[in-house]
Amino acid sequence: MTDELTLAETGLVRGEDGALRCFWAGSTEDYVAYHDDEWGRRLTGDDALFERVSLEAFQSGLSWITILRRREGFRRAFAGFSIAAVAEFDDSDVERLLADAGIIRNRAKIEAAITNARLAAELPEGLSALLWSFAPPPRPRPRSRADVPSTTPESVAMAKNLRKRGFRFVGPTTAYALMQATGMVDDHIQGCSVGAT
Repeated sequence: MTDELTLAETGLVRGEDGALRCFWAGSTEDYVAYHDDEWGRRLTGDDALFERVSLEAFQSGLSWITILRRREGFRRAFAGFSIAAVAEFDDSDVERLLADAGIIRNRAKIEAAITNARLAAELPEGLSALLWSFAPPPRPRPRSRADVPSTTPESVAMAKNLRKRGFRFVGPTTAYALMQATGMVDDHIQGCSVGAT
């Protein structure tokens, strides 16, 4: 019991397989798979990062599991998150998306995804290069859950830059969650059995 209490204090959970994982990864199989196979691993590519920017925006105010479980629906609805394709969406696509039960039907977030695609399509350097330009230098993993920030100077700068360009639903907290998810930072708690690659 003491060992499990110590783990909880640091921000780790022991899975049914005996592996130690970050505190948030133990509640469902969906989270275990996402944590072990995706979260914190380096992700590049304009369309891949557009998907993550979009999903983080849709997650705003909701649990990540809600988004994770609808990700395939989002991919179908948003043309695989092809920037070029989504940038061409029009009012009829907005109405189609508002009727799609496979996604989060929030008009402001749907319209933001389309606006963000149009802006991403115009970036001379591409979305991936722009976002990765805000990645901080490598640092040690957090020692405990308490050491994991919700924002950093880099995420504040990323959000400010994106908003200045007209991107929507990209605040500092959303930007930091994006950085964590795509391997720009390694926020796996020390002792977690999974590492960013």
